[in-house]
Amino acid sequence: MVATQGPGGRALSNTATASVRVVPDALFDCTDVIGKVYDDRNANGVQDEGEPGIPNVRIATVNGLLVSSDAEGRYHIACAAVPKEGTGSNLVLKVKAGDKVAKDQLLGVIDSPDLRARLAQEQSNADALRTEALRAEVDGREQRAALRSSYENAAIDLQTARNDLERQTKAYEAGAVAGMQVEKARDALEKARITAAHAKDGLGLKDDSLKFELQAKQQALQRQQLLVKDLQRQVAELELRSPVDGQVGQLLVAERANVNAGTGLLTVVDLSALEVQMQVPESFARDLAIGMPGEIAGNGRQWKGLVSSVSPEVVNNEVAARLRFDGATPDQLRQNQRLSVRVLLDRREKVLTVARGSFVEDGGGRFAYVVQDGQAVKRPIRLGAQSLSKV
Repeated sequence: MVATQGPGGRALSNTATASVRVVPDALFDCTDVIGKVYDDRNANGVQDEGEPGIPNVRIATVNGLLVSSDAEGRYHIACAAVPKEGTGSNLVLKVKAGDKVAKDQLLGVIDSPDLRARLAQEQSNADALRTEALRAEVDGREQRAALRSSYENAAIDLQTARNDLERQTKAYEAGAVAGMQVEKARDALEKARITAAHAKDGLGLKDDSLKFELQAKQQALQRQQLLVKDLQRQVAELELRSPVDGQVGQLLVAERANVNAGTGLLTVVDLSALEVQMQVPESFARDLAIGMPGEIAGNGRQWKGLVSSVSPEVVNNEVAARLRFDGATPDQLRQNQRLSVRVLLDRREKVLTVARGSFVEDGGGRFAYVVQDGQAVKRPIRLGAQSLSKV
């Protein structure tokens, strides 16, 4: 609101602004839903004559509440869940579980009409404040120009009064005019001096006033811009983007579901940090050390690995250890996939490695049968390092 000098004229007062926000009344904030289940025989979406209501139909709400239709097919849901400000009304997913995603890739969008409408409203308020600040700057320059013109005119009048007093004084000394003319010229000079001094002081005060007024409008604009920036951040957060290069793990909500603030939506697995966990018998765990080389096998392929951690806790006579890939993580793997792992605890040259068999337990591993020329020949052996699958 601003006072002007006639319709469309110059502003005569400061501009008053106010932001009005419409909020739900607490008494009517709880929404009720009333409906009817009927036999739409002609499939036109309207209950016509001869289309009876269907009783005892169970209806489920998004919160899991179950209601049943009455004898005429009518039902009533008290305080039904409806979207509110700051709550996404619809979730649209752009990916599925198991999809490979890149960093900053769009995963889904939460539609919040209230938040977007508020952003548009506050942006409009910011534009109005920007226009007012520019108008105040123009009006300030116009008023200052008018005051400077008044001050310059007063300065000219002062100089004119000085010149007139000088002329009257000379004329009086020459006997051409009476002394009253000199006094009159002296009074006019004093009046012109006072007027010029007031004009100068008024120009300085107006400069300070215009400066403070413009500063206040600019600060109001800055506050509004900060509010708009915060709303833009909230709207941008409605777009779900992948934080890392990885794979979509689990979808925690259904498509087109109503979601509240802080609700988990989906998980993204960082494949670059993927590690393989293995359970090692306690008897072998003492020989494990971080950095030991190993082999990881799966999907018909093998990859080199390194022991990255060994748990100090023993559970069911086993110790948990982890291997990380020595190099780039393969793309074919996924979370919770079962793989085969082999860790090299010791390396010896010129030894024979065979699959672990019954000969290890039979006879204490002191002899084995070797097939030679179609006959099994018993030979003494000496076992070295052993694993669960090889000797």
